[in-house]
Amino acid sequence: MAPIPRAEGAGPPLWVVKDEDSTVYLFGTIHILRPGTAWGSDKVDAAFASASDIWVEIANPDDQSVIMPVIQQYGASPDRPLSSVLSPADFAAFDRAAQASGASGAALDPYRPWLAAFMVAVSPPMKAGFSAEAGADKVLVDRARTQGKTVHGLETADRQVRLIAGMSEEAQVAYLNNYVRAGDGVVTHLDQTVDAWLKGDAAGIGRLNRMDTRDVHEEVHQAVLITRNTDWTSQIETLMQGSGTAFIAVGVAHLADQDSVIDMLKARGYTVERL
Repeated sequence: MAPIPRAEGAGPPLWVVKDEDSTVYLFGTIHILRPGTAWGSDKVDAAFASASDIWVEIANPDDQSVIMPVIQQYGASPDRPLSSVLSPADFAAFDRAAQASGASGAALDPYRPWLAAFMVAVSPPMKAGFSAEAGADKVLVDRARTQGKTVHGLETADRQVRLIAGMSEEAQVAYLNNYVRAGDGVVTHLDQTVDAWLKGDAAGIGRLNRMDTRDVHEEVHQAVLITRNTDWTSQIETLMQGSGTAFIAVGVAHLADQDSVIDMLKARGYTVERL
């Protein structure tokens, strides 16, 4: 495969946890990028090459047979449409955001707020040229499979959906309104996050991420980060109890924000070194 274009300077952040017979690298990714984004580095290449096993959030994110039943089960509530949950002003703003994404408030009215949020959040970055195919996770998984490395998922797509769908209605409405009010600012925010990531600015990434999680609602922070990070930290502990070298690539907010996997590993007594 073609080499990943080299980042200027240090590049995205990479951490490592080691003991006598185990090495686990932790690399923070951005799930969607503009094609051609230069994020490669020698340190990431070397860590990736040394690992026999590659871990990502979801090993098969394109498997619709896994996620669609969950969306169908938890994604709509015709008996409690959005127009009855949102204030008239918020529903009007949502309708405008939905139309900008090629839908309408009326068409999405049966959706639960969390799914409506997904619909309006994804459209602006896609229109601006961002793509999951160019995302760091996808590139690394493709590379791993080409090289015959074993790819594992830390969780499944349906678990991700269930956590978001399981938030209270209040939290879901806050989640939806956050993206509706952001509008085209979603792209600006993503550009800023990518810029901080390319510079290895973990503190900046954490600050930007909190604007879409803890600052929106504490339940969003819990569902998106804390619950998942706690589970992943336990899985990393299991890896450390074994032997060999693993490379873990997850969204950088899970490693750079408050309540991060890094913080949780340190709290459990592990030494985590940033490379």
